[in-house]
Amino acid sequence: MLSNKPTDSGLDLSGGVYAINPNSNNIKIMELEGKLILDLGEQAGTSKAGNPWKKHEYVLETPGQYPRKVKFTVFGNDRCDSLCPRLVMGNNVRIAYDLESREYNGRWYTDVTIYNVMEAGAPGYPQPSTPQQPAAPADPFGSAPSAPNFEATDSTDDLPF
Repeated sequence: MLSNKPTDSGLDLSGGVYAINPNSNNIKIMELEGKLILDLGEQAGTSKAGNPWKKHEYVLETPGQYPRKVKFTVFGNDRCDSLCPRLVMGNNVRIAYDLESREYNGRWYTDVTIYNVMEAGAPGYPQPSTPQQPAAPADPFGSAPSAPNFEATDSTDDLPF
């Protein structure tokens, strides 16, 4: 279920859309882990209201058989100052991010904006749980009987089955 209203737990979710488990009031944090492979640099400017802003863009490559490259943005003066020093090329990191799409001139664009970064595998973020396969029980039915021999022993038997 998606929500953008305050929850019973007192969390104000008005700043974005978050995935909420309908069976609990837990917010699902979107995370991505991978290796930083490219620094696309910092951009700065001034808004229409005259406020200075800056953003820094990076590319992360996910592990696995089919790695994916994901461009993400660190937006805001405070976030750039606090998060960018922790984003070192070649390091494996885990990022907490938010997705936002917008329409411009009939085309849609999606931004991946991060709000936290940690070293991959560092304590602080819960590690993804992988379901463990239960150990196979010791043969509860005993050993299987040997398969019967179905080869023809009589040469006059010409039945195809």
